[in-house]
Amino acid sequence: MEGGVHPGTDVSAFRECFSLAWKNPYVLRLAFSAGIGGLLFGYDTGVISGALLYIRDDFKSVDKKTVLQEIIVSMAVAGAIIGAAIGGWLNDKFGRRTTILIADFLFFVGAVIMAAAPNPALLIVGRVFVGLGVGMASMTAPLYISEASPAKIRGALVSTNGFLITGGQFLSYLINLAFTKAPGTWRWMLGVAGVPAVLQFILMLLLPESPRWLYRKGREEEAKIILRKIYPAEQVEAEIEALKESVETEIREKETSEKISVVKLLQTKTVRRGLIAGVGLQVFQQFVGINTVMYYSPTIVQLAGFASNQTALLLSLVTAGLNACGSIVSIYFIDRTGRKKLLVISLCGVIISLGLLSAVFHETTSHSPAVSAAETSHFAAYTCPDYSSAGSAAVWDCMKCLKASSPDCGFCASSADKLFPGACLISNDTVKDMCHGEDRLWYTRGCPSKYGWLALIGLALYIIFFSPGMGTVPWIVNSEIYPLRFRGVCGGIAATANWISNLIVAQSFLSLTQAIGTSWTFLIFGVISVVALFFVLIFVPETKGLPIEEVEKMLEMRALQLKFWEKRPDPSQKNQVV
Repeated sequence: MEGGVHPGTDVSAFRECFSLAWKNPYVLRLAFSAGIGGLLFGYDTGVISGALLYIRDDFKSVDKKTVLQEIIVSMAVAGAIIGAAIGGWLNDKFGRRTTILIADFLFFVGAVIMAAAPNPALLIVGRVFVGLGVGMASMTAPLYISEASPAKIRGALVSTNGFLITGGQFLSYLINLAFTKAPGTWRWMLGVAGVPAVLQFILMLLLPESPRWLYRKGREEEAKIILRKIYPAEQVEAEIEALKESVETEIREKETSEKISVVKLLQTKTVRRGLIAGVGLQVFQQFVGINTVMYYSPTIVQLAGFASNQTALLLSLVTAGLNACGSIVSIYFIDRTGRKKLLVISLCGVIISLGLLSAVFHETTSHSPAVSAAETSHFAAYTCPDYSSAGSAAVWDCMKCLKASSPDCGFCASSADKLFPGACLISNDTVKDMCHGEDRLWYTRGCPSKYGWLALIGLALYIIFFSPGMGTVPWIVNSEIYPLRFRGVCGGIAATANWISNLIVAQSFLSLTQAIGTSWTFLIFGVISVVALFFVLIFVPETKGLPIEEVEKMLEMRALQLKFWEKRPDPSQKNQVV
Protein backbone atom coordinates (compact mmCIF):
# COMPACT_ATOMS: atom_id res chain seq x y z
CA MET A 1 0.00 0.00 0.00
CA GLU A 2 1.21 3.50 -0.77
CA GLY A 3 2.85 4.94 2.32
CA GLY A 4 3.95 2.56 5.02
CA VAL A 5 2.70 -0.24 7.18
CA HIS A 6 3.55 -0.42 10.84
CA PRO A 7 4.31 -3.87 12.33
CA GLY A 8 1.19 -5.20 13.94
CA THR A 9 -1.19 -2.89 12.15
CA ASP A 10 -3.39 -5.86 11.24
CA VAL A 11 -4.47 -6.19 14.84
CA SER A 12 -7.70 -4.30 15.36
CA ALA A 13 -6.96 -0.82 16.66
CA PHE A 14 -10.60 -0.70 17.68
CA ARG A 15 -10.07 -3.55 20.17
CA GLU A 16 -6.85 -1.93 21.31
CA CYS A 17 -8.78 1.24 22.19
CA PHE A 18 -11.23 -0.74 24.28
CA SER A 19 -8.42 -2.55 26.07
CA LEU A 20 -7.02 0.83 27.12
CA ALA A 21 -10.07 1.26 29.34
CA TRP A 22 -8.38 -0.94 31.92
CA LYS A 23 -4.76 -1.12 30.69
CA ASN A 24 -4.12 2.61 30.42
CA PRO A 25 -7.22 4.79 30.91
CA TYR A 26 -4.99 7.88 31.00
CA VAL A 27 -4.71 7.86 27.19
CA LEU A 28 -8.48 7.66 26.76
CA ARG A 29 -8.89 10.48 29.27
CA LEU A 30 -6.61 12.69 27.17
CA ALA A 31 -8.43 11.79 23.95
CA PHE A 32 -11.99 12.30 25.18
CA SER A 33 -11.22 15.47 27.13
CA ALA A 34 -9.66 17.09 24.07
CA GLY A 35 -12.38 15.58 21.89
CA ILE A 36 -15.02 17.71 23.60
CA GLY A 37 -13.70 20.40 21.24
CA GLY A 38 -15.19 18.25 18.49
CA LEU A 39 -18.46 18.11 20.43
CA LEU A 40 -18.56 21.94 20.47
CA PHE A 41 -17.82 21.98 16.75
CA GLY A 42 -20.62 19.50 16.03
CA TYR A 43 -23.16 21.11 18.35
CA ASP A 44 -22.77 24.52 16.74
CA THR A 45 -23.00 22.98 13.25
CA GLY A 46 -26.23 21.18 14.06
CA VAL A 47 -28.03 23.52 16.46
CA ILE A 48 -28.25 26.48 14.10
CA SER A 49 -30.18 24.43 11.52
CA GLY A 50 -33.09 23.95 13.92
CA ALA A 51 -32.77 27.28 15.72
CA LEU A 52 -32.99 29.08 12.37
CA LEU A 53 -36.57 27.84 11.90
CA TYR A 54 -37.63 29.70 15.08
CA ILE A 55 -35.33 32.70 14.61
CA ARG A 56 -37.24 33.30 11.37
CA ASP A 57 -40.50 33.25 13.34
CA ASP A 58 -39.25 35.75 15.95
CA PHE A 59 -37.46 38.14 13.59
CA LYS A 60 -39.54 38.86 10.48
CA SER A 61 -36.58 40.62 8.85
CA VAL A 62 -34.73 37.28 8.95
CA ASP A 63 -37.73 35.38 7.56
CA LYS A 64 -38.01 37.68 4.55
CA LYS A 65 -34.31 37.84 3.66
CA THR A 66 -32.51 34.69 2.56
CA VAL A 67 -29.18 36.53 2.69
CA LEU A 68 -29.72 37.42 6.37
CA GLN A 69 -30.40 33.75 7.16
CA GLU A 70 -27.16 32.81 5.42
CA ILE A 71 -25.27 35.51 7.35
CA ILE A 72 -26.54 34.21 10.72
CA VAL A 73 -25.38 30.72 9.77
CA SER A 74 -22.11 31.69 8.13
CA MET A 75 -20.82 34.32 10.58
CA ALA A 76 -19.83 31.47 12.89
CA VAL A 77 -17.89 30.08 9.95
CA ALA A 78 -16.27 33.48 9.34
CA GLY A 79 -15.22 33.56 12.99
CA ALA A 80 -13.89 30.02 12.65
CA ILE A 81 -11.67 31.09 9.75
CA ILE A 82 -10.00 33.67 11.99
CA GLY A 83 -9.94 31.21 14.90
CA ALA A 84 -8.26 28.50 12.84
CA ALA A 85 -5.71 30.95 11.45
CA ILE A 86 -4.85 32.31 14.90
CA GLY A 87 -5.00 28.80 16.32
CA GLY A 88 -2.01 27.65 14.28
CA TRP A 89 0.15 30.42 15.78
CA LEU A 90 -1.23 29.89 19.30
CA ASN A 91 -0.50 26.17 19.06
CA ASP A 92 3.15 26.71 18.27
CA LYS A 93 3.64 29.66 20.64
CA PHE A 94 1.67 28.68 23.75
CA GLY A 95 0.85 25.01 23.28
CA ARG A 96 -2.11 22.82 22.39
CA ARG A 97 -3.68 22.78 25.87
CA THR A 98 -3.64 26.57 26.27
CA THR A 99 -5.24 27.00 22.85
CA ILE A 100 -8.09 24.66 23.79
CA LEU A 101 -8.69 26.62 27.01
CA ILE A 102 -8.90 29.90 25.05
CA ALA A 103 -11.32 28.27 22.59
CA ASP A 104 -13.59 27.15 25.45
CA PHE A 105 -13.72 30.66 26.89
CA LEU A 106 -14.65 32.21 23.53
CA PHE A 107 -17.30 29.59 22.90
CA PHE A 108 -18.91 30.18 26.30
CA VAL A 109 -19.00 33.96 25.76
CA GLY A 110 -20.57 33.48 22.34
CA ALA A 111 -23.25 31.12 23.69
CA VAL A 112 -24.27 33.66 26.35
CA ILE A 113 -24.45 36.53 23.82
CA MET A 114 -26.58 34.48 21.41
CA ALA A 115 -29.00 33.34 24.10
CA ALA A 116 -29.59 36.94 25.23
CA ALA A 117 -29.59 38.58 21.77
CA PRO A 118 -32.48 41.10 21.44
CA ASN A 119 -31.97 41.53 17.69
CA PRO A 120 -30.32 39.83 14.68
CA ALA A 121 -27.24 42.10 14.90
CA LEU A 122 -26.24 40.92 18.40
CA LEU A 123 -27.09 37.35 17.46
CA ILE A 124 -24.55 37.65 14.64
CA VAL A 125 -21.94 39.00 17.10
CA GLY A 126 -22.47 35.95 19.31
CA ARG A 127 -22.10 33.69 16.27
CA VAL A 128 -18.71 35.28 15.52
CA PHE A 129 -17.46 34.58 19.08
CA VAL A 130 -18.65 30.97 18.87
CA GLY A 131 -16.93 30.67 15.51
CA LEU A 132 -13.60 31.87 16.92
CA GLY A 133 -13.74 29.13 19.54
CA VAL A 134 -14.85 26.45 17.10
CA GLY A 135 -12.11 27.37 14.63
CA MET A 136 -9.39 27.03 17.26
CA ALA A 137 -10.82 23.78 18.63
CA SER A 138 -11.36 22.24 15.17
CA MET A 139 -7.64 22.08 14.41
CA THR A 140 -6.23 21.85 17.95
CA ALA A 141 -8.26 18.95 19.36
CA PRO A 142 -7.18 16.36 16.75
CA LEU A 143 -3.61 17.69 16.92
CA TYR A 144 -3.48 17.27 20.72
CA ILE A 145 -4.96 13.76 20.52
CA SER A 146 -2.61 12.77 17.71
CA GLU A 147 0.50 13.90 19.62
CA ALA A 148 -0.60 12.14 22.80
CA SER A 149 -1.53 8.80 21.17
CA PRO A 150 0.49 5.63 20.48
CA ALA A 151 0.99 5.26 16.70
CA LYS A 152 -0.82 1.92 16.54
CA ILE A 153 -4.14 3.39 17.64
CA ARG A 154 -3.59 7.03 16.72
CA GLY A 155 -6.14 6.95 13.90
CA ALA A 156 -8.80 5.36 16.08
CA LEU A 157 -8.27 7.87 18.89
CA VAL A 158 -8.29 10.87 16.56
CA SER A 159 -11.50 9.40 15.13
CA THR A 160 -13.06 9.84 18.58
CA ASN A 161 -12.87 13.56 17.83
CA GLY A 162 -14.84 12.93 14.65
CA PHE A 163 -17.31 10.80 16.59
CA LEU A 164 -17.80 13.61 19.11
CA ILE A 165 -18.36 16.08 16.25
CA THR A 166 -21.18 13.93 14.90
CA GLY A 167 -22.32 13.18 18.44
CA GLY A 168 -22.53 16.92 19.03
CA GLN A 169 -24.65 17.29 15.91
CA PHE A 170 -26.98 14.52 17.07
CA LEU A 171 -27.19 16.09 20.54
CA SER A 172 -28.03 19.46 18.99
CA TYR A 173 -31.06 17.99 17.19
CA LEU A 174 -32.23 16.36 20.42
CA ILE A 175 -31.89 19.70 22.20
CA ASN A 176 -33.74 21.40 19.34
CA LEU A 177 -36.63 18.95 19.66
CA ALA A 178 -36.66 19.28 23.45
CA PHE A 179 -37.11 23.06 23.29
CA THR A 180 -39.59 23.31 20.38
CA LYS A 181 -42.45 23.99 22.83
CA ALA A 182 -40.47 25.97 25.42
CA PRO A 183 -40.69 29.77 25.69
CA GLY A 184 -37.67 31.26 24.00
CA THR A 185 -37.10 28.11 21.87
CA TRP A 186 -33.98 29.11 19.91
CA ARG A 187 -32.44 31.00 22.88
CA TRP A 188 -32.30 27.76 24.86
CA MET A 189 -31.04 25.87 21.84
CA LEU A 190 -28.10 28.23 21.37
CA GLY A 191 -27.43 28.91 25.07
CA VAL A 192 -27.02 25.26 26.05
CA ALA A 193 -23.83 25.26 23.93
CA GLY A 194 -22.00 26.92 26.84
CA VAL A 195 -22.27 23.79 29.00
CA PRO A 196 -19.77 21.52 27.17
CA ALA A 197 -17.38 24.50 26.87
CA VAL A 198 -17.29 24.86 30.66
CA LEU A 199 -16.90 21.09 31.07
CA GLN A 200 -13.91 20.91 28.74
CA PHE A 201 -12.30 23.97 30.33
CA ILE A 202 -12.34 22.23 33.72
CA LEU A 203 -11.07 18.90 32.33
CA MET A 204 -8.23 20.50 30.36
CA LEU A 205 -7.02 22.39 33.43
CA LEU A 206 -6.34 18.95 34.95
CA LEU A 207 -4.46 17.58 31.93
CA PRO A 208 -0.86 18.16 30.72
CA GLU A 209 0.46 19.83 27.60
CA SER A 210 1.26 17.77 24.47
CA PRO A 211 4.52 15.85 25.13
CA ARG A 212 5.79 16.56 21.61
CA TRP A 213 5.24 20.30 21.99
CA LEU A 214 7.02 20.25 25.38
CA TYR A 215 10.00 18.38 23.96
CA ARG A 216 10.24 20.79 21.05
CA LYS A 217 10.30 23.71 23.52
CA GLY A 218 13.19 22.19 25.46
CA ARG A 219 11.07 20.93 28.39
CA GLU A 220 12.37 17.41 27.93
CA GLU A 221 11.83 16.07 31.43
CA GLU A 222 8.16 17.12 31.44
CA ALA A 223 7.71 15.44 28.07
CA LYS A 224 9.32 12.21 29.25
CA ILE A 225 7.05 12.06 32.32
CA ILE A 226 3.96 12.29 30.12
CA LEU A 227 5.31 9.81 27.54
CA ARG A 228 5.85 7.27 30.32
CA LYS A 229 2.17 7.56 31.18
CA ILE A 230 1.13 7.07 27.54
CA TYR A 231 3.45 4.31 26.30
CA PRO A 232 4.40 0.90 27.68
CA ALA A 233 7.82 0.96 29.34
CA GLU A 234 9.52 -0.87 26.45
CA GLN A 235 8.38 1.76 23.90
CA VAL A 236 9.17 4.96 25.80
CA GLU A 237 12.86 5.16 24.88
CA ALA A 238 12.12 4.61 21.18
CA GLU A 239 9.61 7.47 21.25
CA ILE A 240 12.05 9.76 23.04
CA GLU A 241 14.76 8.97 20.47
CA ALA A 242 12.38 9.68 17.59
CA LEU A 243 11.46 13.04 19.14
CA LYS A 244 15.11 13.86 19.76
CA GLU A 245 15.98 13.15 16.12
CA SER A 246 13.12 15.36 14.89
CA VAL A 247 14.15 18.28 17.12
CA GLU A 248 17.82 17.96 16.17
CA THR A 249 16.85 18.11 12.50
CA GLU A 250 14.96 21.30 13.24
CA ILE A 251 17.99 22.82 14.96
CA ARG A 252 20.25 21.89 12.07
CA GLU A 253 17.95 23.69 9.67
CA LYS A 254 17.82 26.64 12.08
CA GLU A 255 14.08 26.59 11.63
CA THR A 256 11.65 27.85 14.28
CA SER A 257 7.93 28.48 14.08
CA GLU A 258 8.52 32.24 14.39
CA LYS A 259 10.57 32.27 11.15
CA ILE A 260 8.30 30.08 9.08
CA SER A 261 7.06 31.75 5.90
CA VAL A 262 4.77 30.59 3.11
CA VAL A 263 7.73 30.60 0.72
CA LYS A 264 9.72 28.35 3.06
CA LEU A 265 6.78 25.97 3.42
CA LEU A 266 6.35 25.65 -0.34
CA GLN A 267 10.10 25.24 -0.91
CA THR A 268 10.26 22.28 1.50
CA LYS A 269 9.21 19.25 -0.55
CA THR A 270 7.78 17.20 2.31
CA VAL A 271 5.75 20.14 3.61
CA ARG A 272 4.55 21.10 0.14
CA ARG A 273 3.33 17.57 -0.57
CA GLY A 274 1.70 17.38 2.84
CA LEU A 275 -0.06 20.72 2.32
CA ILE A 276 -1.38 19.71 -1.11
CA ALA A 277 -2.93 16.57 0.37
CA GLY A 278 -4.06 18.12 3.66
CA VAL A 279 -5.46 21.39 2.35
CA GLY A 280 -7.04 19.68 -0.65
CA LEU A 281 -8.89 17.21 1.58
CA GLN A 282 -10.19 20.00 3.81
CA VAL A 283 -11.45 22.01 0.84
CA PHE A 284 -13.16 19.04 -0.80
CA GLN A 285 -14.70 17.99 2.52
CA GLN A 286 -16.76 21.18 2.37
CA PHE A 287 -17.29 21.47 -1.39
CA VAL A 288 -18.98 18.06 -1.62
CA GLY A 289 -21.76 19.76 0.34
CA ILE A 290 -21.75 18.27 3.85
CA ASN A 291 -22.56 21.48 5.68
CA THR A 292 -25.50 22.23 3.42
CA VAL A 293 -26.93 19.09 5.01
CA MET A 294 -25.83 19.92 8.56
CA TYR A 295 -26.61 23.67 8.55
CA TYR A 296 -29.79 23.46 6.49
CA SER A 297 -31.02 19.90 7.04
CA PRO A 298 -34.50 20.88 8.32
CA THR A 299 -34.80 23.39 5.48
CA ILE A 300 -33.88 20.70 2.94
CA VAL A 301 -36.49 18.41 4.49
CA GLN A 302 -39.06 21.18 4.06
CA LEU A 303 -37.94 21.70 0.45
CA ALA A 304 -38.64 17.97 -0.04
CA GLY A 305 -42.27 18.54 0.92
CA PHE A 306 -42.52 18.22 4.71
CA ALA A 307 -44.20 21.37 6.03
CA SER A 308 -44.01 21.16 9.85
CA ASN A 309 -41.01 22.54 11.78
CA GLN A 310 -41.27 19.67 14.27
CA THR A 311 -41.44 17.07 11.49
CA ALA A 312 -38.44 18.63 9.75
CA LEU A 313 -36.43 18.56 13.01
CA LEU A 314 -37.44 14.96 13.77
CA LEU A 315 -36.45 13.74 10.31
CA SER A 316 -33.19 15.71 10.53
CA LEU A 317 -32.48 13.94 13.80
CA VAL A 318 -32.37 10.68 11.86
CA THR A 319 -29.65 12.01 9.53
CA ALA A 320 -27.67 13.30 12.53
CA GLY A 321 -27.94 9.86 14.17
CA LEU A 322 -26.65 8.18 11.02
CA ASN A 323 -23.76 10.67 10.99
CA ALA A 324 -22.80 9.66 14.53
CA CYS A 325 -23.04 5.94 13.63
CA GLY A 326 -20.79 6.57 10.64
CA SER A 327 -18.13 8.00 12.94
CA ILE A 328 -18.18 4.80 14.99
CA VAL A 329 -17.62 2.87 11.75
CA SER A 330 -14.65 5.14 11.06
CA ILE A 331 -13.12 4.43 14.48
CA TYR A 332 -13.34 0.69 13.72
CA PHE A 333 -11.95 0.75 10.19
CA ILE A 334 -9.53 3.70 10.10
CA ASP A 335 -6.51 1.68 11.31
CA ARG A 336 -7.61 -1.54 9.59
CA THR A 337 -8.36 -0.49 6.02
CA GLY A 338 -6.40 2.76 5.99
CA ARG A 339 -7.21 6.37 5.30
CA LYS A 340 -7.18 6.26 1.50
CA LYS A 341 -9.53 3.31 1.00
CA LEU A 342 -12.08 4.91 3.33
CA LEU A 343 -11.88 8.14 1.34
CA VAL A 344 -12.41 6.38 -2.00
CA ILE A 345 -15.37 4.30 -0.77
CA SER A 346 -16.84 7.38 0.91
CA LEU A 347 -16.64 9.56 -2.21
CA CYS A 348 -18.10 6.86 -4.47
CA GLY A 349 -21.14 6.65 -2.17
CA VAL A 350 -21.41 10.45 -1.95
CA ILE A 351 -21.47 10.75 -5.75
CA ILE A 352 -24.31 8.20 -6.01
CA SER A 353 -26.27 9.89 -3.20
CA LEU A 354 -25.97 13.37 -4.70
CA GLY A 355 -27.09 12.02 -8.05
CA LEU A 356 -30.19 10.57 -6.38
CA LEU A 357 -30.92 13.85 -4.54
CA SER A 358 -30.56 15.85 -7.75
CA ALA A 359 -32.99 13.54 -9.58
CA VAL A 360 -35.51 13.56 -6.71
CA PHE A 361 -35.58 17.34 -6.37
CA HIS A 362 -35.93 17.69 -10.14
CA GLU A 363 -39.05 15.53 -9.99
CA THR A 364 -40.30 17.35 -6.86
CA THR A 365 -40.07 20.80 -8.44
CA SER A 366 -41.35 19.80 -11.88
CA HIS A 367 -44.40 17.89 -10.58
CA SER A 368 -45.72 20.09 -7.77
CA PRO A 369 -49.52 20.35 -7.12
CA ALA A 370 -51.47 22.80 -9.25
CA VAL A 371 -53.05 25.99 -7.91
CA SER A 372 -56.85 25.77 -8.01
CA ALA A 373 -58.93 28.88 -8.64
CA ALA A 374 -61.77 27.33 -6.60
CA GLU A 375 -59.50 26.54 -3.64
CA THR A 376 -57.92 29.98 -3.76
CA SER A 377 -61.28 31.76 -3.91
CA HIS A 378 -62.15 30.03 -0.62
CA PHE A 379 -59.63 32.50 0.90
CA ALA A 380 -60.54 35.31 -1.49
CA ALA A 381 -59.39 38.16 0.79
CA TYR A 382 -55.89 36.69 1.03
CA THR A 383 -55.22 35.64 -2.58
CA CYS A 384 -51.63 36.10 -3.72
CA PRO A 385 -51.55 39.34 -5.81
CA ASP A 386 -49.27 37.87 -8.47
CA TYR A 387 -51.70 35.00 -8.97
CA SER A 388 -54.70 37.36 -9.20
CA SER A 389 -53.01 39.49 -11.85
CA ALA A 390 -51.54 36.60 -13.83
CA GLY A 391 -52.87 36.29 -17.37
CA SER A 392 -52.37 32.53 -17.37
CA ALA A 393 -53.32 31.61 -13.80
CA ALA A 394 -54.49 28.20 -15.01
CA VAL A 395 -50.86 27.03 -15.44
CA TRP A 396 -49.78 28.03 -11.94
CA ASP A 397 -48.52 25.36 -9.62
CA CYS A 398 -47.17 25.34 -6.06
CA MET A 399 -43.56 26.12 -7.08
CA LYS A 400 -44.61 29.15 -9.12
CA CYS A 401 -46.71 30.34 -6.17
CA LEU A 402 -43.75 30.14 -3.77
CA LYS A 403 -41.57 32.14 -6.16
CA ALA A 404 -43.99 35.08 -6.10
CA SER A 405 -42.33 38.04 -4.41
CA SER A 406 -44.78 40.95 -4.20
CA PRO A 407 -45.48 40.11 -1.43
CA ASP A 408 -44.21 36.62 -0.50
CA CYS A 409 -46.83 33.91 -1.06
CA GLY A 410 -47.47 30.46 0.33
CA PHE A 411 -49.35 27.32 -0.72
CA CYS A 412 -52.29 26.05 1.34
CA ALA A 413 -52.72 22.39 0.44
CA SER A 414 -56.06 20.75 -0.25
CA SER A 415 -57.84 19.40 2.83
CA ALA A 416 -58.60 16.18 0.95
CA ASP A 417 -55.03 15.34 -0.12
CA LYS A 418 -51.90 17.46 -0.05
CA LEU A 419 -51.12 16.40 -3.64
CA PHE A 420 -54.43 17.75 -4.96
CA PRO A 421 -54.69 21.35 -6.29
CA GLY A 422 -54.53 23.91 -3.48
CA ALA A 423 -54.66 27.66 -2.83
CA CYS A 424 -52.01 30.32 -3.52
CA LEU A 425 -52.22 32.93 -0.74
CA ILE A 426 -50.32 35.80 0.86
CA SER A 427 -47.73 34.48 3.31
CA ASN A 428 -48.24 35.77 6.86
CA ASP A 429 -49.12 34.39 10.29
CA THR A 430 -52.85 35.12 9.92
CA VAL A 431 -53.15 33.15 6.68
CA LYS A 432 -50.96 30.37 8.07
CA ASP A 433 -53.28 30.01 11.09
CA MET A 434 -56.37 30.04 8.85
CA CYS A 435 -54.91 27.29 6.67
CA HIS A 436 -53.99 25.16 9.69
CA GLY A 437 -57.42 25.87 11.19
CA GLU A 438 -59.01 23.90 8.34
CA ASP A 439 -56.62 20.96 8.84
CA ARG A 440 -54.60 21.91 5.79
CA LEU A 441 -50.82 21.97 5.44
CA TRP A 442 -49.10 25.33 4.86
CA TYR A 443 -46.00 25.44 2.60
CA THR A 444 -43.55 28.31 2.17
CA ARG A 445 -40.20 26.51 1.62
CA GLY A 446 -41.06 23.54 -0.57
CA CYS A 447 -44.10 21.92 -2.10
CA PRO A 448 -46.05 18.73 -1.34
CA SER A 449 -44.54 15.78 -3.16
CA LYS A 450 -44.91 12.03 -3.41
CA TYR A 451 -41.14 11.83 -3.83
CA GLY A 452 -40.29 13.38 -0.42
CA TRP A 453 -39.40 10.02 1.12
CA LEU A 454 -36.86 9.43 -1.67
CA ALA A 455 -35.17 12.70 -0.74
CA LEU A 456 -34.87 11.44 2.83
CA ILE A 457 -33.30 8.20 1.56
CA GLY A 458 -30.86 10.27 -0.51
CA LEU A 459 -29.91 12.37 2.53
CA ALA A 460 -29.51 9.24 4.66
CA LEU A 461 -27.26 7.56 2.06
CA TYR A 462 -25.21 10.72 1.72
CA ILE A 463 -24.55 10.81 5.46
CA ILE A 464 -23.89 7.04 5.68
CA PHE A 465 -21.18 7.28 3.04
CA PHE A 466 -19.75 10.69 3.94
CA SER A 467 -19.30 10.27 7.69
CA PRO A 468 -16.81 7.34 7.93
CA GLY A 469 -14.55 8.68 5.19
CA MET A 470 -14.72 12.31 4.15
CA GLY A 471 -16.17 13.23 7.53
CA THR A 472 -13.24 12.14 9.70
CA VAL A 473 -10.25 11.23 7.52
CA PRO A 474 -9.29 14.80 6.44
CA TRP A 475 -8.81 15.79 10.09
CA ILE A 476 -6.84 12.62 10.83
CA VAL A 477 -4.55 13.07 7.83
CA ASN A 478 -3.90 16.70 8.77
CA SER A 479 -3.01 15.71 12.33
CA GLU A 480 -0.26 13.35 11.18
CA ILE A 481 1.03 14.35 7.74
CA TYR A 482 3.19 17.39 8.59
CA PRO A 483 6.71 17.44 10.06
CA LEU A 484 6.68 18.29 13.78
CA ARG A 485 8.29 21.72 13.40
CA PHE A 486 5.62 22.77 10.85
CA ARG A 487 2.65 20.98 12.35
CA GLY A 488 0.99 23.88 14.14
CA VAL A 489 1.28 26.32 11.22
CA CYS A 490 0.33 23.78 8.53
CA GLY A 491 -2.57 22.52 10.62
CA GLY A 492 -3.76 26.11 10.94
CA ILE A 493 -3.48 26.65 7.17
CA ALA A 494 -5.48 23.49 6.45
CA ALA A 495 -8.15 24.28 9.04
CA THR A 496 -8.40 27.84 7.69
CA ALA A 497 -8.89 26.44 4.18
CA ASN A 498 -11.63 24.19 5.55
CA TRP A 499 -13.47 27.09 7.17
CA ILE A 500 -13.13 29.38 4.14
CA SER A 501 -14.64 26.62 2.00
CA ASN A 502 -17.29 26.10 4.66
CA LEU A 503 -18.12 29.82 4.54
CA ILE A 504 -18.48 29.79 0.76
CA VAL A 505 -20.87 26.82 0.90
CA ALA A 506 -22.89 28.10 3.88
CA GLN A 507 -23.24 31.61 2.45
CA SER A 508 -24.29 30.44 -1.02
CA PHE A 509 -26.50 27.37 -0.56
CA LEU A 510 -29.89 29.03 -0.05
CA SER A 511 -29.12 31.63 -2.71
CA LEU A 512 -28.12 28.88 -5.14
CA THR A 513 -31.31 26.92 -4.50
CA GLN A 514 -33.32 30.08 -5.22
CA ALA A 515 -31.32 30.99 -8.32
CA ILE A 516 -30.89 27.62 -10.08
CA GLY A 517 -33.02 25.24 -8.02
CA THR A 518 -32.24 22.56 -5.45
CA SER A 519 -31.73 19.88 -8.11
CA TRP A 520 -28.97 21.76 -9.95
CA THR A 521 -27.34 22.73 -6.66
CA PHE A 522 -26.96 19.09 -5.62
CA LEU A 523 -25.77 18.21 -9.13
CA ILE A 524 -22.95 20.76 -8.79
CA PHE A 525 -21.90 19.14 -5.51
CA GLY A 526 -21.94 15.77 -7.28
CA VAL A 527 -19.58 16.98 -10.02
CA ILE A 528 -17.21 18.40 -7.38
CA SER A 529 -17.28 14.99 -5.63
CA VAL A 530 -16.05 13.32 -8.82
CA VAL A 531 -13.13 15.79 -8.94
CA ALA A 532 -12.45 15.05 -5.26
CA LEU A 533 -12.26 11.31 -5.99
CA PHE A 534 -9.53 11.81 -8.58
CA PHE A 535 -7.69 14.17 -6.22
CA VAL A 536 -7.61 11.50 -3.49
CA LEU A 537 -6.39 8.82 -5.91
CA ILE A 538 -3.50 10.99 -7.12
CA PHE A 539 -2.40 13.29 -4.30
CA VAL A 540 -3.26 11.68 -0.93
CA PRO A 541 -0.73 9.21 0.54
CA GLU A 542 -1.55 6.43 2.98
CA THR A 543 -0.32 7.22 6.52
CA LYS A 544 -1.90 4.24 8.28
CA GLY A 545 0.26 2.86 11.09
CA LEU A 546 3.20 5.20 10.52
CA PRO A 547 4.71 6.79 13.64
CA ILE A 548 4.42 10.55 13.24
CA GLU A 549 8.17 11.04 12.83
CA GLU A 550 8.25 8.57 9.89
CA VAL A 551 5.57 10.36 7.88
CA GLU A 552 8.13 12.99 6.85
CA LYS A 553 10.45 10.33 5.44
CA MET A 554 7.56 8.76 3.54
CA LEU A 555 6.63 12.09 1.93
CA GLU A 556 10.27 12.74 0.99
CA MET A 557 10.47 9.47 -0.98
CA ARG A 558 6.93 9.36 -2.34
CA ALA A 559 6.12 9.76 -6.03
CA LEU A 560 2.66 10.59 -7.37
CA GLN A 561 0.80 7.47 -8.47
CA LEU A 562 -2.71 6.14 -8.80
CA LYS A 563 -1.96 2.62 -7.56
CA PHE A 564 -2.73 2.12 -3.90
CA TRP A 565 -5.00 -0.90 -3.57
CA GLU A 566 -2.17 -3.41 -3.27
CA LYS A 567 -1.85 -6.53 -1.22
CA ARG A 568 -0.68 -5.56 2.26
CA PRO A 569 2.99 -6.38 2.97
CA ASP A 570 3.80 -9.04 5.51
CA PRO A 571 3.39 -7.54 9.01
CA SER A 572 6.71 -9.03 10.07
CA GLN A 573 8.56 -6.83 7.60
CA LYS A 574 9.83 -3.42 8.52
CA ASN A 575 7.97 -0.30 7.43
CA GLN A 576 8.30 0.33 3.75
CA VAL A 577 7.63 3.21 1.43
CA VAL A 578 6.10 2.19 -1.88
